[in-house]
Amino acid sequence: MPRIVLGVEYDGSAYAGWQWQDGKATVQGQLEKALSKIANQPITVLCAGRTDAGVHALEQVVHFDCDTERDMRGWLMGGNSHLPDDIRIIWAQTALGDFHARYSAIARAYRYVILNRPMKSALLRTQATWCYQPLDEQAMHQAAQVLLGEHDFSSFRAQSCQSVSPNRLMHFIDVYRDDQRVIIDLCANAFLHHMVRNIAGVLMEIGMGRRPVDWTAELLETKDRSQAAMTAPPHGLHLAAVYYPEHYAIAKNPLFDKLPADAKRHD
Repeated sequence: MPRIVLGVEYDGSAYAGWQWQDGKATVQGQLEKALSKIANQPITVLCAGRTDAGVHALEQVVHFDCDTERDMRGWLMGGNSHLPDDIRIIWAQTALGDFHARYSAIARAYRYVILNRPMKSALLRTQATWCYQPLDEQAMHQAAQVLLGEHDFSSFRAQSCQSVSPNRLMHFIDVYRDDQRVIIDLCANAFLHHMVRNIAGVLMEIGMGRRPVDWTAELLETKDRSQAAMTAPPHGLHLAAVYYPEHYAIAKNPLFDKLPADAKRHD
């Protein structure tokens, strides 16, 4: 049965997360409903990584199997015609080989956006986390570099995280300012539950001068979530890109094209 791969962009503000939930609006539920209308049969999609309530995606990757004959334009344009305005399919292609949206991925990138100005924004209220205190983005970037490489990220995982191992391999983490926004871009082979939001919370404490730059190193050593900062809000978080081995020929978000060539999936 043919396998179709989609790149999906969404604003997660109105949804209880990616994953289908009985009686709740979810991104997966909306996407499956739209695709089922185009296919004239029930469609189930599998994603590269589930996102929580209020979290967005610049490029989520999903796949589904379907024997209904449609060209890629049909899935793209037809699917979008049945989707709400806050979800869009941005590309569609046929899967190659044994491609799987989740299990074939070798890395994922996230972007966390902080609006750093005295007043809240009427326009970015669901797209960025607001911080009225001035942030030192250079100190935040310096503090973040200790997270590069493979570490036990127990201090940055949610207590409810069900991952067997707390070890993850961080490929890059950059903190920089774009006018009134402070942006955290980070990429790892995989992420623990709330890992990005917990890292963002720690870096914001450092950026406000409440903690020293070497606090991230101390937290890595303690391996104790209770010693770290509060979890940053979800609405500043965006799933930005998913990386796959080149032989699958999956389109790559051009904003996140610096994954090391030797990156391998962490089992």
